[in-house]
Amino acid sequence: MAPNTVVAATFAGMVMAGAGVVFGDSPTTPVESLRPASAFDSITNETARSQALFEEAARVITHPRCMNCHPVTRTPAQGDDRHPHIPFIDASASDHGPDGLRCAACHGPDNRTILGSRLTSIPGNPHWSLAPQSMGWQGLSPGDICKQLKDPARNGGRSLTDLIRHANEDHLVAWAWHPGQGRTPAPGDQATFGALVAAWIGTGAVCPE
Repeated sequence: MAPNTVVAATFAGMVMAGAGVVFGDSPTTPVESLRPASAFDSITNETARSQALFEEAARVITHPRCMNCHPVTRTPAQGDDRHPHIPFIDASASDHGPDGLRCAACHGPDNRTILGSRLTSIPGNPHWSLAPQSMGWQGLSPGDICKQLKDPARNGGRSLTDLIRHANEDHLVAWAWHPGQGRTPAPGDQATFGALVAAWIGTGAVCPE
């Protein structure tokens, strides 16, 4: 798999000011706050500060908007309660769904409102896909996810600098804050999340225990 394909789904589930990402919908519920990187400046021990920064960033990474498409089992989840995808999907080795029921069969380039339906909307993005199997997160601790993100063998050969760029600029990551009607956005915003990732890496990229 090409590195660009892997990193496009790495955080899956991140909008830096000026990134040019525009969405037509607005959140239906208040966005949960995310502490800025500067909130951790008082932690004098750099190792402890690095771990604390990642744990705050992990509030985005472990949110349903990201976790639902990072299945270890290759079966995506849906909703804030992370129930199994309906219809049932077993993507196996594919990041785009099984033959005959590819992701693009339902998920278009944009969120789509469904009038008169309990679904409310169907999420969409031009790069909609599951995360690669090597980046399955469901059921893992923030510390284990952190180790995955740092491992070039699992993250598509990306450097830590590449991860900063991805967290700040990726269009599919940005979707987490603009998920369409009926879904709770990820905490904070992409700029704050990207700054947390950059500060974590700048303090040694130490993973939580």
